[in-house]
Amino acid sequence: MSEQRLRVAVITGSVREGRFAPIITKWFLSQIGEHQDIEVDAIDLTEFELPMAFPAFGSRPAGEVAAVSEALRTRLGAADAFVVITPEYNHSYPASLKNLIDWHNVEWHAKPVAFVSYGGLSGGLRSVEHLRPVFAEVHATTIRDVVSLHNVWSQFDADGAPNDPAGTNGAAKVMIDRLMWWGEALRTARATSPYTV
Repeated sequence: MSEQRLRVAVITGSVREGRFAPIITKWFLSQIGEHQDIEVDAIDLTEFELPMAFPAFGSRPAGEVAAVSEALRTRLGAADAFVVITPEYNHSYPASLKNLIDWHNVEWHAKPVAFVSYGGLSGGLRSVEHLRPVFAEVHATTIRDVVSLHNVWSQFDADGAPNDPAGTNGAAKVMIDRLMWWGEALRTARATSPYTV
């Protein structure tokens, strides 16, 4: 294990009013926070207004959009790994996540991405399967092990704690352990041989 803590950006992908995401994010941050070898940067997409219209190829955004884009670019670029917390909308992931991915590129290169998904019967797994090829296109590596919360509204109590802590927390531990392995391996690889496209 490296002496430098692994920097993990935890991205809350839902921006819908009345979203369940804050409960999931709070729970997950408590789980990953138990790992002293990890430095967490929590990124909630409701705090960043990235427009759906992009600047022309080769040009940079201006004004407030430039400030928002640069703030995100800096934080994503500093991360060694990512955890994406995503619901499932219409058998896929929210547009806010696709917009975040599309606004950036090199920040994702040669870094691992893990998923915490939630929803109804499918537990958000269809959103994860749709995100995998998108992240592959920006040269990121997705982690096999997923935390998938089925019928999520019945999975947590009134205080936001999981009703089945052994199963839910256990799934998070497995995924975080895998992410740490890939994060360390790819960080070392990038330092040894810079990744180019």
